Amino acid sequence: MVEKKTKKKREHKFLKRIKATWEAFKAFASKGSVIDLAVGVIIGGAFNAVVNTLVSILMSICTWGVPGGLSGLVTVLPAANAAQAGIEGIGQTFSSDPDVVTEMVNRYATVYNLEGSLTTARSELLSKYTLHGNIYYYNGSALIDWGSFINAVISFLVIAITLFVIVRIFTYLQQKRLLLAEKAKEEYYKKHPEERPVVAEPEPPKPTQEELLTDILVELKRANGTLVEEGTDGNDASKDPA
Repeated sequence: MVEKKTKKKREHKFLKRIKATWEAFKAFASKGSVIDLAVGVIIGGAFNAVVNTLVSILMSICTWGVPGGLSGLVTVLPAANAAQAGIEGIGQTFSSDPDVVTEMVNRYATVYNLEGSLTTARSELLSKYTLHGNIYYYNGSALIDWGSFINAVISFLVIAITLFVIVRIFTYLQQKRLLLAEKAKEEYYKKHPEERPVVAEPEPPKPTQEELLTDILVELKRANGTLVEEGTDGNDASKDPA
């Protein structure tokens, strides 16, 4: 009997914790800032896709005469070791021209004894190279991808300019709305002056601690008769009469 009661208490505490956690999650998710953040992330993702498409179109036009387009703007660095030199007899790069690819497949098949299965040789060869534009580059080579860098810079500029314009427009509209609201409020108070709020007069500054101590000292001197008022002819009582 005691074990059943203990078990029920534990279950009750567990359910209570789950309920409290769920209530906290609902309160967090229903906050305006969280909803605004979620909307911003969704809109930002869609806007990013639009920017990437726009940049791709612009770069395709700007690199019309570049072989392979924007993706072909790649510089391969000289091999610093055997791992970057590429496959023997092929090297770091070769053209994507069908005749050149066929020749390189035959070389690869010769090096790895795959003359009987050129399909396998072709698949293995192309898996070790990546196509940039119309040139295959060895995966182990050190590359400078100018195309991706230019694309990232232009994407950044497009996003920055767009956000700047949006913020300026939003700020202008907000200021305009506030001015119209103030103007409407002023017109209303002109028609209903009795409803205009009374501006409270600022309270006089409170005396500082030094000023309070000075006033107390003056009052004590005046009470003891040792204070000489300005403009009087009497001698200072604290001085020796002799």
